[in-house]
Amino acid sequence: MAVQKINIDDFIMEAGSIIGSSIIIDVRSPAEYEHAHIPAALNLPLFDNDERAMIGTTYKKQSREEAIKAGLPLFGNKMLSMIEAVETWIAAIQKDNNVTKPTLFVHCWRGGMRSAAVAWLLDLYGYKVVQLTGGYKAYRNWVLEQFTIPYTLKVLGGYTGSGKTEILQALQEKNYAVIDLEGIAHHKGSAFGAIGQLPQPSQEMFENILAKKLWEVNKNNNSIWIEDESQRIGTVLIPTPLFHLMRNSTCYFMTIPFEQRLAFILEGYGKFDAQSLIEATERIQKRLGGLETKNAVAHIMQGELKEAFSILLKYYDKWYEKNAQNQVLPKVTLIPISSEMVDPNYNASLLEK
Repeated sequence: MAVQKINIDDFIMEAGSIIGSSIIIDVRSPAEYEHAHIPAALNLPLFDNDERAMIGTTYKKQSREEAIKAGLPLFGNKMLSMIEAVETWIAAIQKDNNVTKPTLFVHCWRGGMRSAAVAWLLDLYGYKVVQLTGGYKAYRNWVLEQFTIPYTLKVLGGYTGSGKTEILQALQEKNYAVIDLEGIAHHKGSAFGAIGQLPQPSQEMFENILAKKLWEVNKNNNSIWIEDESQRIGTVLIPTPLFHLMRNSTCYFMTIPFEQRLAFILEGYGKFDAQSLIEATERIQKRLGGLETKNAVAHIMQGELKEAFSILLKYYDKWYEKNAQNQVLPKVTLIPISSEMVDPNYNASLLEK
């Protein structure tokens, strides 16, 4: 067999179409991989972080040939363990998917020597190997291109506590195309947004996952539902071209009574520990005001969560209205959708009309 080389467009189509029958192998260093990688890729580093730094220095200060000489002994010592790692991955895939021989998609940063070396080893061992031309750099260029596509978006808006995420989930269950920005960001978008969430991805990883989701849902759908957000979600930013498109798309704004939204917030956040709620409240003290912050914290300490969340929800309603008036990029079209309750399935049905 010989190692096949494919460009990024073919890689996206092939690696995405045979999920369960393939493995994407990232041979970059652990630090490169941990910062961001192709979603679903597994890390099989040719060099660890220190080795990569040493070889890079040798390449820059001496020559390509000297860098290769420095890397060869390191590669030789790892050949067996790399083969065994891949065997373990393949055994797991064969067990779960009844696959005879999965395809191995191998890449490094630019599709150069690192991926070529590992691809050669895996091909020599008898696997079907495909090397990504241009490597992870080509993938990143593809990712950024996804945010410039003029998708047809339907933006779901509403005051805090309207259950927008749950409505999107209900729409997804009805087979509508949905992008859950907060789910990808691991953040609910407010000062309380990190509570109960996994650590947020890096900006680059957020973009990688988002681009993949956009590509997947856009293939067979005319429009995509997405939640109205500020550009910043915790520590990550919605890519500017996509954010501009969101602002220029129709926003379907859920209007639900305050008491219903308060009950929904109480149910969702009331289960978290008091200290986390207090710390989140104190993070908005400058905007909430000293007295209201003091009152909200006192209510939390006394277990009076309804009273505390009532203060906070009134603040978020006012803050939303203020931001809506002062937005540099105001919403072009806003359609109000009235409901008397926070019921995701019912409210999703209202959006279908």
